[in-house]
Amino acid sequence: MRTLVSSVAAVAILASTMFFAQADDEKDAKVDFSKVKCLMNAKAPAKETNAADYKGGKVYTCCGGCLAKFKKDPAKYATAANAQLVSTKQFVQKKCPISGGPAKADKSVEVNGIKVMFCCGNCQGKVSGAEGDKKAELVFSDKAFKKGFVAAKKK
Repeated sequence: MRTLVSSVAAVAILASTMFFAQADDEKDAKVDFSKVKCLMNAKAPAKETNAADYKGGKVYTCCGGCLAKFKKDPAKYATAANAQLVSTKQFVQKKCPISGGPAKADKSVEVNGIKVMFCCGNCQGKVSGAEGDKKAELVFSDKAFKKGFVAAKKK
């Protein structure tokens, strides 16, 4: 009898774990489009219907014209696309995007609304002292992106 009760309990725990894991995956897969801006026009809201596959994730634009421009030359828009992958939580930061060293929460700068962490005050200062688009380029260019960010794991 104890074995039966233990078995039933184990199955129940496994089933609930699978249910919550599936719910987390579904939650992770959804993007909050109220906060996503177009890659080409940072003032325009992106639309789910205007998506392109990029680095194992999806990036979004406001219209078919912007989507066509991105698809024609994705490298030209890599910095904005990489930033969008992070802002939509499809990629997460694991290391400093400047040095590739361990990122520290107390060494951070907000770049385009995204908290980016650095390994040291030198890397943090380099980004915080940059002007305009240079700040995003330092953190989200393909070279920096490869050093600091990885695809988010599904739960």
